[in-house]
Amino acid sequence: MNGAARRDEIRDLLRVRPIAVAELAGRYGVSESTIRRDLTRLSETGRIVRTYGGALSHGHGEEQTLHEREGIAVAQKAAIARAAEPHAADCRMVLLDAGTTVGALAERLAARGGLTVATPGLTSINILAGVPGIDLVVLGGSVRQLSLGMVGPLAEAAVSRLSADAVFLGADGVVAGRGICEASPEQSALKQLMIDRSRDVHVLADAGKLGRADSHWWSVFERPWNLVTDGGASEEQLAPFRDDPLCTVRVASAAG
Repeated sequence: MNGAARRDEIRDLLRVRPIAVAELAGRYGVSESTIRRDLTRLSETGRIVRTYGGALSHGHGEEQTLHEREGIAVAQKAAIARAAEPHAADCRMVLLDAGTTVGALAERLAARGGLTVATPGLTSINILAGVPGIDLVVLGGSVRQLSLGMVGPLAEAAVSRLSADAVFLGADGVVAGRGICEASPEQSALKQLMIDRSRDVHVLADAGKLGRADSHWWSVFERPWNLVTDGGASEEQLAPFRDDPLCTVRVASAAG
């Protein structure tokens, strides 16, 4: 990744949450001095605000559209998808959440086939529709324009009529001992139902989502669940999840 592309991605990451210089250096495999220069250039153009030890975005806390999220942490999402795929190996039916990280998993499932997939996410629907060996079930409902996922009573009614071997969830944020948060009650209600109707629960979240609690609506875990995240997650971020007796942590390596 060249410097311009790295700075564009840093700007997008900072729209999700403030990030420290050390964390950015670890994520991109460059020196802290390089990251400081990147942040200085972004700050000089008014794209971010520098803070002590890090930076944040002018638009921090605002929900991003799915198209905006598509260009963020692409390599990390691909690594997470590779690490998550084996969890679907013994499944006959899986539930896929809406979102770009779960969409990366849908790409991998499309290549293997032999599976029934139920999803409210237009990203995964577009990937899986018409793929040989994939029996696609569309969980219809009202489409949220920001996330391009379907929510509401129609989607909830569909989920309530099935049971899945596993669910793969995305989230605005995930907090150990608390759950996953979303921007709307309709999203969190559907996710909670998907959790309740699935044997195994997997949360796919890049390092930028760990510990984030900016959104106001929550789905909770009252039984064992798995967190799959990327190698950019710091030990400080991972420690609360490792200490959670219900959570099993899988850190995906860039090499798969």
